[in-house]
Amino acid sequence: MKRKIITTADGSKTIQIEDWNEQYHSVHGAIQEAMHVFILHGLFCFLDSHKPISILEIGFGTGLNAFITLLESEKSNLHINYTGVEAYPVTQEEVDALNYTEQLKTNNTLFSKLHQCDWEILHHITPKFSLTKQQKFFKEIDAVAEYDLIYFDAFGARVQPELWTEVIFELMYKALKPKGVLVTYSAKGSVRRAMQAVGFSVEKLPGPPGKREMLRATKLEV
Repeated sequence: MKRKIITTADGSKTIQIEDWNEQYHSVHGAIQEAMHVFILHGLFCFLDSHKPISILEIGFGTGLNAFITLLESEKSNLHINYTGVEAYPVTQEEVDALNYTEQLKTNNTLFSKLHQCDWEILHHITPKFSLTKQQKFFKEIDAVAEYDLIYFDAFGARVQPELWTEVIFELMYKALKPKGVLVTYSAKGSVRRAMQAVGFSVEKLPGPPGKREMLRATKLEV
């Protein structure tokens, strides 16, 4: 499917799939969405952690969520082991067209390292941030009690409903450690019910610009 680079409302760019009229990030602000959903309501749940935090991202995509998490690891003195799962990696040409380093007023070196490192191999990007990129479908994830936090950033249920089912959320539940957290931009009732059906405790939170609500799910199993 044809993809093109577009500029979102906060000035940061994202990729649009024209056939679906679907974007990798919110058209109301790619960086704003990432900061609100995944950092404020996800990563910041672990600010007091004295142990390394293991994060699984569902949809590595442009690398924006990983990049902001890396920057926050430096600011907050957090040690993070990050795994990004992506079935269809973006191209280097697309990466070069993104403007996240300019918008975040930071050096381009680290963002480039995220995309240049090989897939399926653990890379130490900084002393505080390690990355493993895995090219596979989400249904192939078989981790058990491995992650503290999941960034669930799949394409919306409107275009890929199969990614928002009990089958997928069961895999997410298994992948999380006890008291682990999953955050997503979605607030659909069907998504919330699918999460609850597999055992998650789910709360609605204020959404990022352009969305009234988002969801955060916690694994209560001890």
